[in-house]
Amino acid sequence: MPRFFRLPLLAASFLLTCATGPAFADEASVRKALEAFFAAPVPVVESVTRIPQGGLYEAVLINGQLFYTDEAVSFIVDGRIIDTKTRRDLTEARLAALSAIDFKTLPLDQAIKRVNGSGKRVLATFEDPNCTYCKKLGQELQKVKDVTIYTFLVPILTQDSDAKSRNVWCAKDKSAVWLDWIISGKTPAEAKCDATAIDRNMELAKKLRVSGTPTLFFTDGTRIGGYRDAEDLEQVLKEAAARTGKK
Repeated sequence: MPRFFRLPLLAASFLLTCATGPAFADEASVRKALEAFFAAPVPVVESVTRIPQGGLYEAVLINGQLFYTDEAVSFIVDGRIIDTKTRRDLTEARLAALSAIDFKTLPLDQAIKRVNGSGKRVLATFEDPNCTYCKKLGQELQKVKDVTIYTFLVPILTQDSDAKSRNVWCAKDKSAVWLDWIISGKTPAEAKCDATAIDRNMELAKKLRVSGTPTLFFTDGTRIGGYRDAEDLEQVLKEAAARTGKK
């Protein structure tokens, strides 16, 4: 996969890139013009959708980046659209919808499972064993009550991350060995087994556009990237439960 074009952010949080070309009448034509603009060796535009605001088109790249353009692709806007009547950040809401997943489709058999208390609430994490913020997250997750945590090991940082991930996965008690490492810093002992689950996790992370660790998913499909403390996690769990109708 090539390195995708990344639009720079200015202080005003938007960018106008002027281009030339005829007016285009539909989403397919706008998409074609954008592909020509990026001139990548493979397609990079996932979708183009006309939106009600200002005659603009929303464009989403395969890497998840969202921006706006006009029907002639004469400029590109990298920024946020705010509805002045409702004061709602429409771009943020759209990005949240684009990044959401169907939690039920996660292959939980490829994850390490641990249970706090009753385990009645559920979340999934994607973590690299050498990720500093994953270790901080581990400390906070220990404080969250009544939750089942599924951890997908995704060694994206170093070769050592891959070795540690496979040793944890092949351990007799995966959860205990993972906690010994992530909480206490006890290096996992070398272990051998069929560790292709780690390779499948890497493919899954790519499919879900997980580009950094930790990344967390909740049962309503909500995604959170990065470290959160126990108080924040409790709040997101409550919100996810409310959206799914579960207590």
